[in-house]
Amino acid sequence: MTFRLTTRRVGLRGSALALLGLIALAGPALAQDAATPAPAAAAPAAAPAPIDPKTVVATINGSPITEADLDLAAQDFSEELAKVPADQRRKSVLDVLIDLKLMANAAEGAGLDKSDEFQRRLTLLRERALRNEFFRSQVDEKITDEAVRKRYDAEIAKVAPQEEIQASHILVETEDEAKAIIKQLDAGGDFAAIAKEKSKDPGSAKMGGDLGYFSQGKMVPEFEKAAFALEVGKYTETPVKTQYGYHVIKVTDKRKQPLPTYDQVKDQVRQLVLRDTFVNAVTTLRKENKVEIIDPTLKSDTPAQPAK
Repeated sequence: MTFRLTTRRVGLRGSALALLGLIALAGPALAQDAATPAPAAAAPAAAPAPIDPKTVVATINGSPITEADLDLAAQDFSEELAKVPADQRRKSVLDVLIDLKLMANAAEGAGLDKSDEFQRRLTLLRERALRNEFFRSQVDEKITDEAVRKRYDAEIAKVAPQEEIQASHILVETEDEAKAIIKQLDAGGDFAAIAKEKSKDPGSAKMGGDLGYFSQGKMVPEFEKAAFALEVGKYTETPVKTQYGYHVIKVTDKRKQPLPTYDQVKDQVRQLVLRDTFVNAVTTLRKENKVEIIDPTLKSDTPAQPAK
């Protein structure tokens, strides 16, 4: 069983900040540094002392940039920073913040922050940040290991394990060749040895014809029908024709398809719980608040799925 999820991960980056980050991180100085060979690995150093988030690392016209500012920006630009050598990331983040603040100050000096369009954009950015904080604290952090395990148990309970078989085959070009091989098997011939010698399927021939385990729907219909009709240890008494040629098939084992363990799929299951918790939270908010859509062209009997 495979759990699938199509929800998008909720990020904290604004498009304007991300653009600034990409510009700063793509500068020629970094490109030159990135081309420099990394030094040989040194002996493990002692763990650094905790850094006070209030520590001032730079100033712009007397206005401080602190360790807390660096940390927040590093989170915001985490994907971009992943492409930068680790020892250059703090300096890269500081460069981004300096350029960002200089441009922001220049924009304020030019009165760009006074326009109606900017104020609308600022309101939207603030609301997006608040939404992300709501998601983090009221959705993501509310999901417990117990809830994930409970969902896993519920999903597993819905699944009826499929039967799967382990089979081998010998593939030849003509029906007469297949009939001759069946006669060899009837006389006590070794299936694996004959497959290695005569099968035209190069992938399985070297394995004695072994195809491994497979469930229904994995093979062409004619092959599958014949294989699943066999008892363990038996081979087909007549050749099986498919688009690939003529097969002699032997079933070596039957079992119920193993279901994934909790540890194998817990991350996917958590995403299912995360998605449902998010949708439920937004649905509750819509019910608790009066939402009136004035434009008739935007009205719908079925609300769109909440954006994530």
